Amino acid sequence: MCFGRCTRCIGCKLLILALLSIVANILLYFPNGETRFASEHHLSKYVECLHGILGGGLLVLIPAAVFIGLHNDDCCGCFGHENCGKSCAMLSSVLAAFVGILGSGYCIIISALGLSHGPYCYTRVERNWIYPFTESSGGYLFEYNKWSKCQEPQNIVQWNVTLFSILLVLGGIEFILCFIQIINGILGGVCRLCCSHEETFAC
Repeated sequence: MCFGRCTRCIGCKLLILALLSIVANILLYFPNGETRFASEHHLSKYVECLHGILGGGLLVLIPAAVFIGLHNDDCCGCFGHENCGKSCAMLSSVLAAFVGILGSGYCIIISALGLSHGPYCYTRVERNWIYPFTESSGGYLFEYNKWSKCQEPQNIVQWNVTLFSILLVLGGIEFILCFIQIINGILGGVCRLCCSHEETFAC
C-alpha cells in the first residue's frame, strides 16, 4: 500500500479542477463574450467574489503543487520493510489539504449564493439594473418562463446558471478530494512512523 502515489494522483486531479475553476470564473466576467458589462460594473456581486479564481483556483493549486511535489520513490505501506522516512511529508500534506478545503468550501458557498440570488440584469418592467429573482430563493431555476425578465445581458440567466453550477460541482469535487487526502495523509504519516520504529527495533 503506497499512500504517496495516492497523494500524487489527488494532486494531479486537483490541478486540473483548479484550472477549470479559474476558466469558469473568468467566463462569468464576460457574458456572451462581451466585455462592456464588466467595465460598467453590471455583473452580479457574487461574480466579483473571485470564488473560482481565488477559492477553487489559487487556494487549491497550493495543495495540488504540494501533493504532486511529494517524492514517493521509496514509499512503503504498513507492511513494507523499506525506508519510511517520508512520514513528515505525508503529515504536512494534511495542512495543505486544509488550505484546499478552505478554498473549495469558499467556492461552494459563493456558487450556491450566486445560484440562489440569480443574475444582476436590466429588466424591462423596472427599467433598471436589479436582482429580479432574489426573493424566489432559487425557485427561478425551475421557472424557465420567467428567465425572459432579464433583457441585458442577453441570455444572462442561462450563462450564470451554467457557470455557477459548474463551479459548484468543481468546488464539491475539490472538497471531497482534499478531505480524502486528509485521511490519506494521516494514515500514511502514522503508518510510516510505525515502519520506522519497527526498523529501529529490528536493528
